Amino acid sequence: MAHVGDLPCDGDGMCMLCKEKPPEEERLLCRTCVTPWHVACLTVKPETLASAADWECPDCSAPPPTADAGIPAAAAVGVTAASAGSSGELIAAIRAIEADATLSEAEKARRRQRLLGGDGGAEGEVRTRGCEGESDCASFRCSICIEILDRPVTTPCGHNFCLKCFEKWIKQGGHSCAKCRAPIPSKMKSQPRINLAIVAAVRMARAKSTPSGADPSKVYHFVHNQNRPDKAYTTERAKRAGKANAASGKIFVTIAPDHFGPILAENDPIRNQGVLVGESWEDRLECRQWGAHLPHVAGIAGQSGYGAQSVALSGGYEDDEDHGEWFLYTGSGGRDLSGNKRTNKEQSFDQKFEKLNEALRISCKKGYPVRVVRSHKEKRSSYAPEGGVRYDGIYRIEKCWRKAGTQGFKVCRYLFVRCDNEPAPWTSETHGDRPRPLPVIKELKGATDVSERKETPAWDFDENENVWKWTKPSPLSRKPALVHNVDDNTMTVLRRSYKKSARQRIPREFSCLICQKLMTQPLTTSCAHNFCKACLEGVFVGQSFVRERTRGGRTLRTQKNIMNCPTCQFDITEFLKNPQINRDLMSCIEQLQQQLKDAEEEEGSIEDKSNDAADEKLKDETDNVEADDADAADEKMKNETDNVEAGDADASDEKLKDGTDNVEAGDAEEDGNTVEAEDTVKQGDDTINNPSNGPPKTRKYKRKVPVEQKGTRRSKRIKITREGEEQGDNSPSSPLHVLSDNDDFE
Repeated sequence: MAHVGDLPCDGDGMCMLCKEKPPEEERLLCRTCVTPWHVACLTVKPETLASAADWECPDCSAPPPTADAGIPAAAAVGVTAASAGSSGELIAAIRAIEADATLSEAEKARRRQRLLGGDGGAEGEVRTRGCEGESDCASFRCSICIEILDRPVTTPCGHNFCLKCFEKWIKQGGHSCAKCRAPIPSKMKSQPRINLAIVAAVRMARAKSTPSGADPSKVYHFVHNQNRPDKAYTTERAKRAGKANAASGKIFVTIAPDHFGPILAENDPIRNQGVLVGESWEDRLECRQWGAHLPHVAGIAGQSGYGAQSVALSGGYEDDEDHGEWFLYTGSGGRDLSGNKRTNKEQSFDQKFEKLNEALRISCKKGYPVRVVRSHKEKRSSYAPEGGVRYDGIYRIEKCWRKAGTQGFKVCRYLFVRCDNEPAPWTSETHGDRPRPLPVIKELKGATDVSERKETPAWDFDENENVWKWTKPSPLSRKPALVHNVDDNTMTVLRRSYKKSARQRIPREFSCLICQKLMTQPLTTSCAHNFCKACLEGVFVGQSFVRERTRGGRTLRTQKNIMNCPTCQFDITEFLKNPQINRDLMSCIEQLQQQLKDAEEEEGSIEDKSNDAADEKLKDETDNVEADDADAADEKMKNETDNVEAGDADASDEKLKDGTDNVEAGDAEEDGNTVEAEDTVKQGDDTINNPSNGPPKTRKYKRKVPVEQKGTRRSKRIKITREGEEQGDNSPSSPLHVLSDNDDFE
């Protein structure tokens, strides 16, 4: 045991006896517990330098028990300072931990701390939050318990602690950071907040180090559409009974949630008739089951940037005006619904063209059809049903604007005009609507932000077919639709599978709340919000922490300038005086950026390979097509050449045969081998000298061929013909040659 009066140095290196911080050469470390001691204050000092190297403090110098024959490390963890009968057992357990070569230095330190802190038990029984990969989780350990962060809290100095460790530290009187002694704001001490970015980082590290399939599957409370009842129902998880906590029943139509226009018979596999005008339901939940208006609370169904599909008239705003075939609709927003004020009907700020209001404005500009349902809650309208909810057909938004409402704040207004092929429920007409002139709206005189359609509407009246229909292709659905299975008469959700890019897989917790991009040099405020350092400093650029005040020429005391968090109303003035970067979060983001870069390079290489393969395939196909075309062209040309040559040969043979017959006939008429040409020549001379006799006639002649050479007539004839072709049409041997005075004949 320690001698009376022997005390070690505290955590700051200050001797607990002399209250002074000894220099490094006067400090002595215990071989067993590695506790620093002041040599000058020790009762028994080491005699030699060699003994100082193996020196043990007074607490560890007691002789070990007789059963010191090698206590295993696992059993040593079960020995605690509280349960040990003597200090010898504690010393033996510490020595067993130090002698275990299978443990790392960090693990030895953790086991010693658990042993001295009274957290005993076997390794499988102690509280562990570590992950398999030490390198992945090393930067996310609490500075107090040396465990993986659990519900992490970040101090303004940038250090992270477990929520329980932080609260315990504060209860023990800690007013500064347990790691760097920086002061902690009083509001953070009373109400610490969890840093969600660190939670996401720890979760990613755990997922990376945990082998696939080791993590138990999560339980989602989801009921498939085919397993839902036909009516709205209340699950076991509902806190209260009634429709306020009810879940929707089975969806009976096969449309996507962002389907525009009427619901046709092809989308109604059960009744094969679609949703008809005048069809009524008990409440909004049943109306949702048939797709007329999907939200069972909100009055507008749509998406900003895409358009609105349906609206519900339920008397939510005093400014609504219902005239049956047309009505004035008020947008959403402008009310304070925070806390439990879910039914507040008082306007507290102006409405803007954003979110669902912007969806209605897009439908106005594009001319999309909008389904309209009326509820019995609209007491001011003569066209509302007596009970339940009724589908009243297709309307089109013609104009939208903003004006001051009855409560003084600006509201968004929309002019709806009916344009359905079926008659309205309140009319006795047998046909649907026809194009009608727009009504005169008096409130447009003082309106602002007026928007009208400047292009051809997508839903318009066709004069030839006398119906309302899509004149442009309907917008493509961006959400999964239901598919009817004929075999088992069920409907399942058809989801479009698409591959997210590496940048889209970044957790949103790592995004700056100002620039909405991946954080650089992240700062964590006392309210647990994370920003880029440049973004947060840019919000308060040019503002001073105090402001000077004067009154009547006198200088008053300076007043503190309150700087609130850009996300909440938390005062971060003290934090902005010396903002500290969250190093743990920054290291995680740098790793994420490197992974993002590698993933993009991998995706680029895969895309390049696929493009190269596609180009190579296209090139091969093009070469094959060109080769086939060339072969076909050569074959065709060869066939045509053969046909032409065969035709020319037949024509030549026929021509030579006719010439031979003529020559033989001429030889038979002539008794000798003479040529008769006098009459023809004379007639030709008369024609040339007297043009009135008619056009010049071609000259006919016969050659004198010896009788003994009759066997060579064919070769002679061919030779004469070729000479005529070489000399041209002006050659005397050419059949196209015209007789002239210059020709000399025998």
